[in-house]
Amino acid sequence: MKLAAVADVHFRREDQEQNIRAFSAVNEIADLLVLAGDLTNHGRLEEMEACLQVLAHVNIPMVAVLGNHDHESGQQDILAGRARVAGIHVLDGTCFEHDGVGFAGTKGFCGGFAPYELMPFGEEAIKEFVEIAEREAIKLDYGLAQLGTDRKVAITHYAPVLETIVGEPEAIFPFLGSSRLGRVIEQHRPALALHGHAHHGSFATNSAAGTPIHNVALPILRKRQEEHPFALFDI
Repeated sequence: MKLAAVADVHFRREDQEQNIRAFSAVNEIADLLVLAGDLTNHGRLEEMEACLQVLAHVNIPMVAVLGNHDHESGQQDILAGRARVAGIHVLDGTCFEHDGVGFAGTKGFCGGFAPYELMPFGEEAIKEFVEIAEREAIKLDYGLAQLGTDRKVAITHYAPVLETIVGEPEAIFPFLGSSRLGRVIEQHRPALALHGHAHHGSFATNSAAGTPIHNVALPILRKRQEEHPFALFDI
């Protein structure tokens, strides 16, 4: 399978014609498109509608997770529902199989990276914060466990490892991802893991178990001077 993937597109209505031309190209060069979160800027329905007008020109299957920007206005369930009606497989602890490849995904959350990840100790607010991170990791674990395919792809918005956020200011590393997601990937060893969120991070690394992990945030792809607004992978 030829897989196209991008995150952090932040679709804007004023870029619609340009985006239609750019994303229509995926129909000829890939079998499936992964959207790893932040389709919108402020999580508003009108922004999602503009996004879907672009993606209506994509004729191959699409799999997505939402990002933090898509949650900004508290309309994330409406946005996800609208995307699903448009035919996009929006994953949130769920999975999807296509042509022998399984996809599992969730937004993920922050919390930092071992040995410095935040632990559930102290104030109740800290415990609640860590509980959200743990819940997101459990959702990814559940989705991957449900897949019956030999080849699996893990999709998150937040980073599961430290290596692909290097390039961002170190002070914000704890807010860009969580080792809890990374441990799930280590356990299940998917063929590929994709995320976004770290616009100034690094493109690629491997997990300790050998899973290729890629940060497909659009600003990184542009910096790499990719021909298209998505990266291509062979699964």
